[in-house]
This record gives sequence, C-alpha cells and structure tokens, in this order.
Amino acid sequence: MIDIITNPVTLSVIVMCGLCLLKLNVILSLLVAAFVAGLAGGMMPGDIMGNIITGLNGNGTNAVAYLLLGTFAAALADTGLATILAKKIMNLVNGKKWILLTTMVVCAIISGTIIPIHIAYIPIIYPALLMMMNKMKMDRRQAACVTEFGLVAPYITIPIGYGLIFQGIVADNMTANGWAIDLMDVWPHTIILFSGMLVGLVASWWFYRKPREYADVAITEHEMTAEETKLNKDHIVALIAIAGVLFGQLYWDSMPLGALIGLIILLLGGTIKLKNSDSTMAEGIKLMGMISFVMLIAGGYAAVVKATGAVDTLIDATMAILGNSKPVFVFVLILIGLVITLGIGTSFGTVPVIALLYVPMCQRMGMSIGATVCLIACAAVLGDAGSPASDSTLGPTSGLNADGQHDHIWDTCVPTFLFYNIPLVVAGFIGGMIL
Repeated sequence: MIDIITNPVTLSVIVMCGLCLLKLNVILSLLVAAFVAGLAGGMMPGDIMGNIITGLNGNGTNAVAYLLLGTFAAALADTGLATILAKKIMNLVNGKKWILLTTMVVCAIISGTIIPIHIAYIPIIYPALLMMMNKMKMDRRQAACVTEFGLVAPYITIPIGYGLIFQGIVADNMTANGWAIDLMDVWPHTIILFSGMLVGLVASWWFYRKPREYADVAITEHEMTAEETKLNKDHIVALIAIAGVLFGQLYWDSMPLGALIGLIILLLGGTIKLKNSDSTMAEGIKLMGMISFVMLIAGGYAAVVKATGAVDTLIDATMAILGNSKPVFVFVLILIGLVITLGIGTSFGTVPVIALLYVPMCQRMGMSIGATVCLIACAAVLGDAGSPASDSTLGPTSGLNADGQHDHIWDTCVPTFLFYNIPLVVAGFIGGMIL
C-alpha cells in the first residue's frame, strides 16, 4: 500500500486533485502535478519542462477545434439567432412545462452536434425564459438536470460535433498508450453509458416535478422589435455557416476544419466584419480558451508521467493488492476516475491522464478493448456530470441564475451529481464486466 501512495503517479494525482479542490486554477494545478511527478521520479526540472512542452502537441488538434468553435459560437450570438430562438420557444411552450423541458434537452443536444456552440447559447436564451418558468412554478433543478443530459450524453455516443472530438481523444490516447483503436470503434462501447444517463434524466424529471416558488425579478434585456425578429441577411448567412460546419466535420472527419469553414462563410457573408474580427476571436477564446489550454497541459502532464516510468510500478503495486478480482478492479478504476475528473472538471482534458493509467492496467488484467473504452469514457464523463469546475455545470447555472435565484452547487452540481454520476457508475461497472 505504501508503494502505491509514494508512487510518483499517485503523488501527482493527489496533489492535482487537492489543488483543484482548493480552487487553484486547473492549468496551474496540472503544471504543479507534473513537476511533482517528475521530481518524485528523479527527473531534473529542465527535463520535466521539456517533456511538458513535447506533450502539448498530443492534444493540439482538439485545442484548435475548441478555439475555433468558441469563435464561431461568439459570431453566431452576434447575429441574434439565439434571441429569436428564445422568442420562438416561448410561443411554442404556451404554458406546458413538459414541452419546455423537452425543448431544453433538444437545444442542448443540437448545441453539441448539429450546431456545435456548446454552452454559449444558454446565457443568451435561458434568462428570457425565467419569467415563464416562474409562472409554471418549474423547479430550476429540473431544468439544470435536463440541460446537463443534453450537453453530456450525446458526445458519449454520437461521433458528431463534440462527440467527434471526445471520441477522437479517447481513440488517440488509447492508441498512444499501446492499444490501437479507430475513432468510429469507440461509440458502440459507450452506448451503455448513454443508457445510464437516460435513467438519470427520467429520475430527475420525476423527482423535481413538484412546484417551486421563485420571485419575479426583472432581468434587463433588449426587447426585440418585430422587425428584428424577422430573418435577415445575417441570419441566412449564419444558417449557411452552420451547414458548412456540419459538412466539414462529416466529410473530412475534422472538427477544426468544419469550424474554420463556418467562420470563413461568416466572414465572406459579411456577418463577421473584418474590423471586428479581433473582438470576435477574443470572445471565442473567452468561451472555450480555458478548456483548450487544459487539454494542452493535460497532454504535457501525461508526457512527464510516462517519462518517469512510474506507471508500470504503480500497476504492479495495485494489482498485488487487488488480486485477480475483476469486479473489485473495475470498481476501483471507476472510483479513481471519479476523483480525478471531479477535481479537474473537464472530461475532455482528463482523458489523457486516465488513459495513461487505465490502458496498461486493463491490459495487465486481461480486460477487453471494449471494456477499457467504456471505463475510460465513464471515468471522464463523471467529472463533466457533477464537478463545480465543469463547463457543463457552469453553463446551466449561467442561464438559470440570471436573476440570482439558482445556486451553482446546490441547484446544479448536487442534483446532476446524484442523478447522473450514480447511474454512470453503475452503467460503467456493468460495461466493464460484460464488454
């Protein structure tokens, strides 16, 4: 047991999670953890930094994809399409709560697949819906849970948009750690995780069904005139750009290229003015830049850990304690992933760290490649579904708390943790046992 605790990998993970829980910036936490791993493994500081720099290239493609998608989302917001959509939703719902909840799920799914803008639409659309939700006495925890499902569940199993990025990260990092797998071979092994989240969606919908009172707090926003709600040239160009993004990612199997095509269409169509391109890019970096850099540094951290050679010794020590019990082994791996991802908060950025440990351990245990895919995806998604630092929990809060009546921890993180992480652990365990 002492060998496990004093292992450079274990020490660095403990430090990383501890620093993240203490609210230190995730990037700084990863850098400190990398140096802890390197120094504990006998490396010199110069060599540690050299490996970090070398490792940045591992997630470079996905980091560029996020930056471009963030810019694309910022540009779409400027067209006013999202505000028009909010008005359409209000007319569609007509006082029926189930229609609003279903619409929230659909919008979240679309934001990660067909129109890959992720959480950027929430602070634009949700504030306009709060007064209507108050009249329905809708519990906003219910809205947070259904939104979380739409943001997270699709990228686990649908290789489009953010699913293309996530599943590509899983495939790339499994291959880099000695177990080659194609991107399109990932999703068949993660369907069981989608099923677990579906159970959580139904359970949360039912559990938070009772009325909840909120004060009608006026939210200052621009009231659109009838003329502004009509489709204009910018809206049409934006719709063509969305089609271009989808075409690029499907035809060339490249999310960065799809996002770039969308941006070029917006530029050529005059929706993005050349003189405003700097501010649009800056807003895109603000939306998605943090995630991009977390992914880059996570790749650097993984490179340092590999260079220490401590992974094999950690595996030997862990296997000696766990023995040959497959159920215990699978459960412990999921718990390790839960701790790591809750601290970091991004499923995309933690995959390189998780794959570094899981792939050789699963190979040593004789697990199948399908079970390993399922366990890696499960461990990664656990952080997205309940971590206070996750963009998928921060997103719903940004919209639902526009009037100051929705607490991030107790109204978003705790409900999503209970209703998604628990069924995800169960689904991941079953997948690890039967795949």
